[in-house]
Amino acid sequence: MRTFEGKMRVGRHARVSVVVSRFNGFITEPLLAGAAAVLREQGVADDAISVHWVPGAFEIPVAAGRIAKGEKADAIVCLGALIRGDTPHFDYISAEVTRGLGALAIEHDLPIVYGILTCDDVKQARARSGDDAANKGREAAAVAIEMMDLFRTMDGRA
Repeated sequence: MRTFEGKMRVGRHARVSVVVSRFNGFITEPLLAGAAAVLREQGVADDAISVHWVPGAFEIPVAAGRIAKGEKADAIVCLGALIRGDTPHFDYISAEVTRGLGALAIEHDLPIVYGILTCDDVKQARARSGDDAANKGREAAAVAIEMMDLFRTMDGRA
């Protein structure tokens, strides 16, 4: 039986784009810091990491789609923070962002990583964006690295 699995190895030549929502920046900025730290730890050069700020989570899929079409990224990490409020807005936005990013990943055959927090309150969001191993930006970057390596392995390039 042949088994394919991505590893935490990416090499210096990887290009990663990160799309980050400015809305709830007190949460998304630490997510970005966590993602950038993991990418650097894994050897991705600073000049191979591009960061694209968008107004809110709803705009993340369209920016990721534009990057997928033209930027030649090996992976796209999408970071945002949706915090439930008193209206159904949270449900609509989280569903559309999820659907949009999933469709893009399939359409472009590209690791597009979902690092969007969907939390009931600020306390949950802070717990997932702190300066520790629980930071979901770190986790999203690690997923991107594993997926890039998996794709290379599947293509016979690893």
